[in-house]
Amino acid sequence: MGSRSRSLRTKVVALLAALVALWGFTAWVTVRDGVDLLGMRALDLQVFDPTEPLLLQLQLERRTSLVYLGRPNETTLDELTRLRERTDQLAAEYVESTDNWQVGLFGSDALHDRVTESKRQLAALPDTRTAVDGRNVGRSVAGAASTELIGSFYEVYDELGNVDDDQIADDTTQLIRLNQARELLSQEDALLAGVLAAGRITPAERAEFTRIVGARQFLAEQAIVRLPDADQRRYEQLLTGTNFRRLADLETRIMNGNGTSRPPFSTSDWSNVTAAALIEIGDVVLAGGDDIVRNATPVAIGVIVRLVLAAGLGLLVVITAVVVSISTARARARQWHRLRDAALQFAERLPRVAERLGRGEQVDIAEEAPPLRFGDDETGQVGRALDLVRQTAVRTAVEQAELRRAQDEVFLGLARRTQALVHHQLTLLDAMERREHDADELEDLFRVDHLATRMRRHTENLITVGGATPGRAWRRGVPMVDVVRGAVGEVEDYTRVTVREIADVSLAGPAVGAVIHLLAELIENGVIYSPPHTSVEVRGQPVANGFAVEIEDRGPGMTEADRAAANHRIADDGELTHGDASRLGLHLVSRLATRHGVRVQLRESAYGGTTAVVLIPSDLIIGDESEPSVPGKASAAGADGSGPSTEPRRRPEHTAALDGPTVPTGLPDPAGQPAEPGDLTVSGIGPTRTESGLPVRVRQASLAPALRAEPEAVAEGDDAIREPEQVRRMMSSYQTGTRRGRSDAARLLGAGGRPGPDDESDDADQQET
Repeated sequence: MGSRSRSLRTKVVALLAALVALWGFTAWVTVRDGVDLLGMRALDLQVFDPTEPLLLQLQLERRTSLVYLGRPNETTLDELTRLRERTDQLAAEYVESTDNWQVGLFGSDALHDRVTESKRQLAALPDTRTAVDGRNVGRSVAGAASTELIGSFYEVYDELGNVDDDQIADDTTQLIRLNQARELLSQEDALLAGVLAAGRITPAERAEFTRIVGARQFLAEQAIVRLPDADQRRYEQLLTGTNFRRLADLETRIMNGNGTSRPPFSTSDWSNVTAAALIEIGDVVLAGGDDIVRNATPVAIGVIVRLVLAAGLGLLVVITAVVVSISTARARARQWHRLRDAALQFAERLPRVAERLGRGEQVDIAEEAPPLRFGDDETGQVGRALDLVRQTAVRTAVEQAELRRAQDEVFLGLARRTQALVHHQLTLLDAMERREHDADELEDLFRVDHLATRMRRHTENLITVGGATPGRAWRRGVPMVDVVRGAVGEVEDYTRVTVREIADVSLAGPAVGAVIHLLAELIENGVIYSPPHTSVEVRGQPVANGFAVEIEDRGPGMTEADRAAANHRIADDGELTHGDASRLGLHLVSRLATRHGVRVQLRESAYGGTTAVVLIPSDLIIGDESEPSVPGKASAAGADGSGPSTEPRRRPEHTAALDGPTVPTGLPDPAGQPAEPGDLTVSGIGPTRTESGLPVRVRQASLAPALRAEPEAVAEGDDAIREPEQVRRMMSSYQTGTRRGRSDAARLLGAGGRPGPDDESDDADQQET
């Protein structure tokens, strides 16, 4: 799978790299012979050429050293000194030449080891010389030391003879053996020269001489039989010549010495014969070397020809393949880049098409997905397939948009029907509550009323998600405190919500429904996502850019990432997606806030929870007074009294301020604090009108005195202790009186109240559906 994801350029480069590698391998196989020839030439110049004269010089120094040990004299010592100087000069040239970089490049590890060994023995040569000068060493030991040094150079020769051509390698090896036979002849000459100088030969020297002669003859015969015919003829002529016949005669006389210790011939006889024999056998070796060079010339020419064919023509083919591949790849890449760009452009265009479809606009498929022109090759076929995909995508988007539009219309129709039914239900509940005088039954009606109010909000959620606007609307401004209370009243667990100071400003009528709905969603989120023993606090105050409402909970809070994601979702007024299903409230808040330019932001609370800040723009705020409103004071709707909010307040259907439930106000203080003027006391004693002139409903006021429940006596100075059920009934009863008082006040003030309690028409100042 990994190779499929690589780009075309990478694949072409990989193929070309493989082709170049294949050509390089083929060329190297061919060029290697040429490289070997170059290496052999370099090694011949840097190793063999300086070795040959040094080898002959070492043989001559060895002979002279043995002569000096046989008969020491100044003349021989002077000659030996001159030979040593020449040897040192040739040794320095050998060391310098073998240190050349070409030897390090073309030489094998074995060659490097043998050259190093020869240098080590050259460095030990002064010790042997010192022993010879002091005559502290015998002729056999001195000769063995020199022979070992000379042998190290023949080992270098052996390594130089390793070439790839088998015939040339074998001829070179046999010629080196013949050269080693010449070295054995030189050893004979040095040994016998020392014997002749001393004038006597020991049995050990005679035995060593005999061994050297036998070894020379054996090595020469083994080498000559494997050399070419020309070399064999030259060697036969060498053996049948005068010098080698005389050499054989002298060697036989030494080996058959008849027990005498004196040599049977003079130094001059031996020197004349061996000098000529060494020259003749050297000539045979040189002639054989020339033949090897001549035989290797055609091989070298063939190597050069193969090098030109394989390297030159192969390189031309590789270059052609590279050019064709790159040009083809670029052409294909340009076409595919066009395909890619077309696909990316369509990917950018498709969301805009979907957005246009969402707005109900008509979309031309041919215009949104124009055909791509790429010819009739494989790329063109891919282009036509992409055309089909693009057209199908646009057509599917159009069909899906039409289907969603039809579904939305169905859902909106059902939602509006449900909304109408809920509204009608609330109207009926309102009439029933006005007719009901039993506190227990009235409490149940209040609960049903609260459930219906929440049902209305959830129905409006469906309408908002469907992209429409709920029917609730106000023409006149509504006090902000009633807006907040209306939002609290639409929350299930409203008793956990505490409304703090709310400034005395009003909200423009067209925005009241959306803001109530928005605040209710945020308050309910705070209630749901915080522990049940905690409260959610709501406060509001004017700010420089409008009016800010803060909703603070004391829940576990949100992480930075979750809070950032939630703020982003609120700010993004996009379509509802599957990912928003679990956080529908954020989507609703975003829709409602965008509708009137309201800004909502979630922040971390000082208590570790979450604070939702709702910023309502200035153009929606009416009036700005200095003293804030609190839940304990009378609202703009006409409530009075003091006390905390504990029960849901009936939806003030007939009030001029707000169409929606609010938290109750004007309840008696359960702690037994003195009632303010106009407050209703527990015993029913007090004014029947509020400070605003509204009638106050008194529990059991319509009952006969005999049927009224007697209040429990309270000792003077003791706090009034009431049962929770009693307090709840008191608040429920007082809520009913407050609602009816507001309704009467609305009719008296000419706010367009309804002519009768059973009239189900909407108030003109409250809402329009």
